[in-house]
Amino acid sequence: MEQFGRHAPARRTIVHLSDTHLLAGGRLLNGAIDTDANLVQTLERVERLAGGVDALVFTGDLADLGEPEAYTRLRALVDPVAERLGAPVVWVAGNHDERPELRRDLLGLPATQDAVTGAWDVGGLRLIALDSSVPGWHHGDLDDGQLEWLAEQLATPAPLGTVLALHHPPLPSHIPLFDILELRRQDELARVLRGSDVRAILAGHLHYSTSGTFAGIPVSVASASCYTMDIALPAQSVNGMDAGQAFHLVHVYDDTITHSVVPVASADPGDYFTPPWYAEMAALTPQERLERFSRKPV
Repeated sequence: MEQFGRHAPARRTIVHLSDTHLLAGGRLLNGAIDTDANLVQTLERVERLAGGVDALVFTGDLADLGEPEAYTRLRALVDPVAERLGAPVVWVAGNHDERPELRRDLLGLPATQDAVTGAWDVGGLRLIALDSSVPGWHHGDLDDGQLEWLAEQLATPAPLGTVLALHHPPLPSHIPLFDILELRRQDELARVLRGSDVRAILAGHLHYSTSGTFAGIPVSVASASCYTMDIALPAQSVNGMDAGQAFHLVHVYDDTITHSVVPVASADPGDYFTPPWYAEMAALTPQERLERFSRKPV
């Protein structure tokens, strides 16, 4: 498609999903929420995306109880979609995950308590996964080993920069329960990130979409595929609801990165701007396009 504005098309496109919370045997979460069916619906929406996808990033709480069968089911659902899209999958551990089972049954690695980290080169864009899970706890943390490893990875800049993914966001939440379970040692993480080529931080954990900055870097928190938080309620009354599921579409440009919320539920779009309309616009000069589409009628 012809470039109509000042920005060239995105260099890379990432689908950012989070908090699938699968249970073994397709059991309902809290006896009410079908996280399996919700993930299937989410993946169907992902496959309908127009344009290419360069990577899928899942920012944690992949299984609700860390059950082996939940991880094998997750892989069975996601791998075929990723293969059809031709996109690698970046798995991030969350506080509901269990490292040994995640490593063995999802990643095919030895079933140890070692942190689940990794780095991927996506056509010059570097994706780095950190493991903010703490075995036996729900709050987040990063030990010296991970921080040193991260510093080593970032010592050499990537051509298109780096996108960092972890479960616990280094952001405040107005929901008190998440303050109890926040990421610790944020100052230490900030010292590693300042001056690096990290252009964006992807996270989950909160079950609602939000954004902010950390160490001068944009942070984007994706909503969940399982259930979301109704943050229209007073802070101490916020609870989960089986509605409003979404994921993020991350577009990486030369000079910026955008994070767009994509609702899982969809409806038939209007038929106002069609391929023939765009073809007509492409045949015009920039000034003619402004006259045709920008000028208001008198």
